[in-house]
Amino acid sequence: MNVSFGSMLRTILVVSSLAVSSFSFAQQGTAQSPTPQKVESVNIMDVGRAPNATSQAAIEAGNNQPGNNAPIWRAVNSETVNYVSIPNKEAGVLIQKTGQEWRLIRNGVITVYGAWLLTFALCGVVAMYVLKGTIKLHEPMSGRKIQRFTLLERITHWTMAFTFVALAFTGIMILWGKYFLLPLTGPAFFGAFLLVCKNVHNFVGPAFTVSIVVFFLLFVRRNLPEKGDLDWALGFGGLISGKHIPAGFFNFGEKFWFWVGMVILGSA
Repeated sequence: MNVSFGSMLRTILVVSSLAVSSFSFAQQGTAQSPTPQKVESVNIMDVGRAPNATSQAAIEAGNNQPGNNAPIWRAVNSETVNYVSIPNKEAGVLIQKTGQEWRLIRNGVITVYGAWLLTFALCGVVAMYVLKGTIKLHEPMSGRKIQRFTLLERITHWTMAFTFVALAFTGIMILWGKYFLLPLTGPAFFGAFLLVCKNVHNFVGPAFTVSIVVFFLLFVRRNLPEKGDLDWALGFGGLISGKHIPAGFFNFGEKFWFWVGMVILGSA
């Protein structure tokens, strides 16, 4: 195919002109693009605590930084009840700050130190089993059975025990499950599993509370201090010496867990 020299020259000139125009436009667009400002992350609950959170400061901030919505967040974060047309007056507060301090404590102190405390307790149980082993009887089984607890006492005890285990398991999943279970199962399964744990935790809680009250009324008289409790405590219940130390219906160790573990911690 024959191409004239004039046509080729015109093609080269058109391509060159387009290339120069594109390069000039790119330089102009780059020069005119504004430099992005640094964005700082702020806790929304702390926005209203800014030292310059005044009306004049809000006006100046709006003039100096168009689009700055910090004054809006300070206004809705002030816990001021605004007008709503429904009976629920709490809906007039856009950001509910109730429980924020507890959330920070839960996600900080309780999550960190609670995990360490639970780890130390588990290590203590394992160490006790390794060092002492199973507790053996001093005499062989006689073959006779006696009723130590009534039917009501046994039902109350096992109700409290099963509900406590359910609350402990679901509570551990809710508080720490995202650290070890979520990476293994993925968000879909973990979300559904956590929803079940939350419902079990909420419905089992009242049953655990009722069982604690009934258990306290049934056993409080037999857990009062007695004369031999001091000897049992000083001898650690024969744990060190290996000798049997006489005690009443409940020894000092059982009474300790009744008052500290069940009454104080259970009530908390």
